[in-house]
Amino acid sequence: MSERLQKFLARVGYGSRRQIEDWIRQGRITVNGAPAQLGVQVNGAERIVIDGQPVQVRAFGQRRRVLAYYKPVGEVTSRRDDAERPTVFERLPQLQDGRWIAVGRLDLNTQGLLLLTNDGELANRLMHPSSQIEREYAVRILGEVTPAMLQQLRQGVPLDDGVGHFDEIVEAGGQGANHWYHVILREGRNREVRRLWESQGIAVSRLIRVRYGPVSLRRGLHSGRWDELDEAGIDALLQAVGLMPEPRPEPSPVHSRQGISSPRTPWPARLPASSSRKGSRLEPARRGRESINPERKRPDR
Repeated sequence: MSERLQKFLARVGYGSRRQIEDWIRQGRITVNGAPAQLGVQVNGAERIVIDGQPVQVRAFGQRRRVLAYYKPVGEVTSRRDDAERPTVFERLPQLQDGRWIAVGRLDLNTQGLLLLTNDGELANRLMHPSSQIEREYAVRILGEVTPAMLQQLRQGVPLDDGVGHFDEIVEAGGQGANHWYHVILREGRNREVRRLWESQGIAVSRLIRVRYGPVSLRRGLHSGRWDELDEAGIDALLQAVGLMPEPRPEPSPVHSRQGISSPRTPWPARLPASSSRKGSRLEPARRGRESINPERKRPDR
């Protein structure tokens, strides 16, 4: 069974379909030594070259995979780092074909949920601003926050790259000068959460991403470890960006880095479910909110 070249390469992670179509028009891609044409069908057995470099492709029908990785502070979200700092890709399982693609980035000092997939089209749609995917963060701030500041952060404040704002802000307790908040925004600009708080003279002392769209950081998952999404979790991501699930050759089990089945209990405190389909969760949100402070002892369930 075959599929169009642009869909095939997007699925492997070389770009969006539109970007690959432009490369085909520019003559940058060859298939079995001949310039590729729009609409050409491939099945994975061909020799595909982009800008003179052979590409690794996964065979048609190989299952789509998504990892929910708990990025620790100190790792960079890139394949190589000039300063030789550790990267998130060093801890991931190896793929026989294709490569892992990070869905967005987390800066060096931010920890929490980072999605990675071998499906380039899914990754591009999850990152694209038009998809309006919710990102939820637990934020520990240092300083006094006034109601006027919170109102300004909801309405929007000017940043170097345009106006930014939080869609939702919920206080989560804390002691002394340190307080926890949960915030939601629908874009992924560089250091936007930190810059929004800094615009009000408030310093962020700890930042944890706890949810990306329908996927939440699992309670009990240690930093530097990952869970693999099951079929229901992947289908929720596909639906969030308007993609239809494709037939799979075999079930995709949920497992931890050690390959042991693990429960998918989400991070203990989340904001109420949004009415937006793109921000839906895998399970209904609870009515009562628990403490969002991750340093506070969590009750057993």
